[in-house]
Formats: sequence, structure tokens, C-alpha cells
Amino acid sequence: MENKTEKMIITILKTIFNSIAVAGVIIFVIGAYYMFIKAGLPYQDPPMELQIEYAVNSKIGDILTIIGSLMTGIAVVVRVAIGIISKSMIKPQG
Repeated sequence: MENKTEKMIITILKTIFNSIAVAGVIIFVIGAYYMFIKAGLPYQDPPMELQIEYAVNSKIGDILTIIGSLMTGIAVVVRVAIGIISKSMIKPQG
């Protein structure tokens, strides 16, 4: 009975960290969109309004790509660690 509970907990943890990794990729893509599409290349001689708009969009893109990268990286590392630990913990019965 204890083995089933352990397997269920490990499966739930794996699912959670898979979801966090996918969310990190989505956040990274949104950040890249802000950096490359919304902000784009800086204008040559823009008015102050466009300078502010570029700075805001560029900073949003920077922050989102960093957060997305960190989320994905940490989730993948933890997911691999859970996989390694679960293989050593759960021995086949027989």
C-alpha cells in the first residue's frame, strides 16, 4: 500500500514540474515577443513618447525572458532529480 502512495506522490510531483516547465517556456516566448516584435529595433530620432514606449516594452521583454528561462531551467532540473530519486526509491516488487 505504501508503494502505491509513493508512486502517486511522485507522479503528482512530476506533473507539477512538467507544468511549471511548460509555463516557463510560454513566459519566455511572450518575453521574446515583447523584445523582438513590440519593442523591435530602437528608432533613430524618436520623440520622447516613442523612447519611453521602447524602453518599457524592452524592459518587459527582458524580465519575462529571464523569468521564463529560470522557471524552465529550475523545473527541468527538479524534474530530473525527482526521476532519479524515484528510480532509486521504488524498487520493483517480486
